Amino acid sequence: MSKISNNGWGLDIEFPLVGREEKPRRNGLTMVIDKGLGLNQTKDLLEVGAEYIEFLKLSFGTSALYPDDLLREKIELVKSYGIDIYPGGTFLEVAIVQNKFEEYLKRAKDLGFTAVEVSDGTINLTSNLRSMIIKKAKSMGFKVLSEIGKKDGKSEFKVSQMIKQLKRDLSDGAYKVIIEARESGKGVSIYDEEGKADEFKLKKILLEAPHPMDIIWEAPLKKQQVYFIEMLGNNVNLGNINVEEILALESLRNGLRGDTLKMALNIGEDRDTILEMDL
Repeated sequence: MSKISNNGWGLDIEFPLVGREEKPRRNGLTMVIDKGLGLNQTKDLLEVGAEYIEFLKLSFGTSALYPDDLLREKIELVKSYGIDIYPGGTFLEVAIVQNKFEEYLKRAKDLGFTAVEVSDGTINLTSNLRSMIIKKAKSMGFKVLSEIGKKDGKSEFKVSQMIKQLKRDLSDGAYKVIIEARESGKGVSIYDEEGKADEFKLKKILLEAPHPMDIIWEAPLKKQQVYFIEMLGNNVNLGNINVEEILALESLRNGLRGDTLKMALNIGEDRDTILEMDL
């Protein structure tokens, strides 16, 4: 079992949920959504939670609103903690509409971003152009996170179409594929208006995806995080985690919160095997 370490308690206590990978992780990635933290707030977040964060996303188009020197300083600060940082996909969509995606990628590289998100949550992006952008970004050294699903809850989430796009994105070089949920986690893609996952859609994606750990599930709500940990184990990839919730999520992953402590205490031989298997 994993043990609590580097903490103020100094007790030889084991985490109730076993198998949580440590950095550098292959699985169990956590993506945090940053809606506009200042440098001091960012430093506070990193000092407390850097060990539990793989990606920090400057959400939507917020990265375009920072002064140049502040943006560069923030990017370098995040990178100094071994965390990938990237601008939200909406700003790339703006660049695509204005036929400036190549300039966007060059500028992202110059600013020091280590990853980019390729999405069409608002616009309609042809598969060929999407493929070209993913391949171009990867060739420039970015970790490419593609995102599938529309931000408008009225748009139908066609599972067969999403699976086809997921497979193509991975084939084109995407590092992971994100399932859209916005920051609310309600009324979009696999979630209903209450934030409950549609199990039919979810299981169909899991059955047809090349590998379950190719996916980052946006899960901003606690009940969604618990749901995915129960279904896929504590090394499931989760995204759009609020900055204030990073330790709360890691507590769930390790059985240090009631929802998953109960799961750990009731663990049986079959469940134990599921949690410990190398996904």
